[in-house]
Amino acid sequence: MPSYVSRLKADVSRWVEQGMIDQATGQLLVADAEVRNERSFNFGSVLAIMAALLLGAAILLLVAANWEAIPRLVRVGTLFALIFGFYVGGAWLKQRGRDALAEACWLIAAAAFGGSIALVGQMYHLSGDEASAILTWCAGTALAAAALRSSALTVAAVAIAMAWMVMRGIDDWDIVPQFYLVMAAAFWLISYWTQSRPARHLILLSLILYMCIVAAHHDTIAIGIALAIGSALLFILATRAPEPVERIVLLDRRLPVHCLLGFLVGLALAQIDLVDEGGRLALAAVVTFGGIAAALIIAGRESRMLRWLAYTGFGLELAFIYAVMIGTMLGTAGLFLASGVVLGIIALFIIRIERRIRARPVQGGQGA
Repeated sequence: MPSYVSRLKADVSRWVEQGMIDQATGQLLVADAEVRNERSFNFGSVLAIMAALLLGAAILLLVAANWEAIPRLVRVGTLFALIFGFYVGGAWLKQRGRDALAEACWLIAAAAFGGSIALVGQMYHLSGDEASAILTWCAGTALAAAALRSSALTVAAVAIAMAWMVMRGIDDWDIVPQFYLVMAAAFWLISYWTQSRPARHLILLSLILYMCIVAAHHDTIAIGIALAIGSALLFILATRAPEPVERIVLLDRRLPVHCLLGFLVGLALAQIDLVDEGGRLALAAVVTFGGIAAALIIAGRESRMLRWLAYTGFGLELAFIYAVMIGTMLGTAGLFLASGVVLGIIALFIIRIERRIRARPVQGGQGA
């Protein structure tokens, strides 16, 4: 699939040939798009961060493998030296404009801090469980993210918090719900300070996961319906008042994508408990298909990501209904016939939606 910049270059060339814009204006448009694209995604930065994570893991494994052979004082000094050295080194690189390398160093320092908690706790036989250690690691990483205004550390802190939530959700769910919501709100505020849009995307995904864990421990149908309704209402707000909502969430107009995902997940949770109830399951399926169609009609033109999520949800819903009804199928021929019908319905649905989207004018927004 061609990138936005590639498509823009082709469009600009066509506009220049047709005399809609002059050559100089076309070059300025392409140059501005290329600069914005480099800022939003840099493959070198991604590789640097991946290398940092691998290096941090290697250092911790090397220290842990020789833990017993190292004197106690040297152990503690080595761990603190790693943390201090990579944090200071990252700050030094940041001042010289090496942002990707700086973020990579800070991630190594955060990884060293997490490993230090485990190793020091083991060395001094400190009491406490793994979840508490992860929570401490999360708090330290969040503090470093705020102090250094690091987007990568903010994402790391949210990821660590998600790991803590899942661990607590398995072991002792009673104390998780309210506290994780407080943590998510705190991380959201930190993400404004650190200008970390990826962290805000991850927080929204974590909240959907949070609702899934709540549903697993409580009423699956009720929680699923609540998630679907809440996501639908937020979708309506985000599409009816896009400018004020975007000024608040700062998600590059991708909030409707998260809303559609929450809607689909919520109804999926509800349908899991409705497998043996044909009428209610059929109603839930109809609502799912209707919600997907409405999302495509309302916001499909502005967001490619939303369209593909809708198509995926449509296909998975059909596959689910197909799997539930498979027991009533007769023989291999019936299976082949049903498969052909399902694929035909999916193809017809996508073709009709794409035609309708292409026929509608763009009403602002960005193609995500």
